[in-house]
Amino acid sequence: MSTEQFALDNVLLWLIGLPLVAAPLVYFAGRLFNLGRWAALGVIGLTWIPFVIAAQQVGTGSISLVVEGMTLRMDGISLVLAAIALSLGTLVVVYSNRYVAHEENEDKYYPMLVALIGVITGLGCATDLFNLWVWFEAMAISSYLLVAFYRDQPASLEAGLKYLVQSAVGSVLVLLGMALVLALTGTMNLAEIRAVAGQPATPGLPLLAAGALFVIGFGVKAALVPMHTWLPDAHSQAPSGISAMLSGVVIEAGLIALLRAVASLAGVTLSWGVLLMGFGALNMLAGNLLALRQKHVKRMLAFSSLSHMGYMLLGLGIAVYVGQSAAAAGSFFHLINHGLMKGLAFLAAGALLYVLFIKTGDHHSPLTISDLGGAARKYPIVALTLSIAALGLGGLPPFAGFMSKWQIFVAGFETQNIVIDLLVIFAALNSVLSLAYYAPIVNAVYRQEPSEAVTRGQALSWTMSLPLILLAVAIVILGLWPSLLAWLTGPAGTALVKAFGG
Repeated sequence: MSTEQFALDNVLLWLIGLPLVAAPLVYFAGRLFNLGRWAALGVIGLTWIPFVIAAQQVGTGSISLVVEGMTLRMDGISLVLAAIALSLGTLVVVYSNRYVAHEENEDKYYPMLVALIGVITGLGCATDLFNLWVWFEAMAISSYLLVAFYRDQPASLEAGLKYLVQSAVGSVLVLLGMALVLALTGTMNLAEIRAVAGQPATPGLPLLAAGALFVIGFGVKAALVPMHTWLPDAHSQAPSGISAMLSGVVIEAGLIALLRAVASLAGVTLSWGVLLMGFGALNMLAGNLLALRQKHVKRMLAFSSLSHMGYMLLGLGIAVYVGQSAAAAGSFFHLINHGLMKGLAFLAAGALLYVLFIKTGDHHSPLTISDLGGAARKYPIVALTLSIAALGLGGLPPFAGFMSKWQIFVAGFETQNIVIDLLVIFAALNSVLSLAYYAPIVNAVYRQEPSEAVTRGQALSWTMSLPLILLAVAIVILGLWPSLLAWLTGPAGTALVKAFGG
């Protein structure tokens, strides 16, 4: 092995291993010295160093790491996932400084958050089904403990239990799919499965059944409709920083796992793209209709994640069906933008929830749209950033959400396929429909009189305001100059098309 290759291997080892190895140290720092938040911030800060080095080396190719027979490979897709996990995770640690301060389980919060970032990065780099499943399970376990953070509250425990049970069922289905694939192909390596599955002698129907099991199993975590029912409770009952991670990173990691597994079976059928587009349309419509009914802000934001997953699935489906990398690049751009916008929305809503209720000792009252009334007069930064997040999610220019949706729509029309054209029009109409529940948030914070909750609200810490400002600035900048992330989304789109044989 050359010195250069050894250095690259070490970069990937540090990127994935540092958060995992340091998580117990973060726990002891919090448990013994009440320094968990600072230890977590230091670990994530150090993890940015190997990420930057890896990003420079990946380009349009990949770098690999072999550990005891297990191969991890970082390509454009895993780089996108690591980027959003690290970005949002860093800001959530800063934001949580006040939000979970003095909570009973604060010493466990930060190490699990750090571990979650490492696990998600590892999941994106898995090259075989078994290790993909192991990383997937580790993500489920670490995120479950964070969902059920308020273990003394029945609603939180119920949300955690629902999340755990549905994740476990999904994992069992994935295991069954793995068993079928192993029995028919004799391997779990994704590249080798792809080679064997494309041969005429390989039975196609059982492999299709395995693919269906992968779609359902991984689809639970990716919040595909109708496997999404854990999502509103988990998002609304978890601490707001974790709600941001669940919506902005975890469900996207589930989508990446699904794509990795299904891509290995690309040779069995040409209809995977059709399936992804179908789920995309279903997610968009169901997510919007379910969000329209909500008065609780965090539940509304949770359901809207279904719709945004639909846009990603639409672009990915187009890319797989016609072999067009531009649609996939647009989807990965929307994956990043959704992480930033939905992260901002949950953090801003959580900031109001904290100063209006939690800081006064009320852990049980949900934040409703009526509670937002007049918030701009007392909390101008939170009101502005929440409005930017809502309008960006609704797809209005000049925010990032508009640009990523636009890229997907343009790529769809470029196919000159009448069915895809109709799906793009359907998606555009759904984007307009989403304003029916995003606009009332903006109207409430700016046009209504201060609510009783706002009137008696407490002061907001700068550590909660800073992440909101940074995310809002990023959303505006990416909306005006989307090409800033072309170095990240372009290789990811190329890698996806290549994985499906395009």
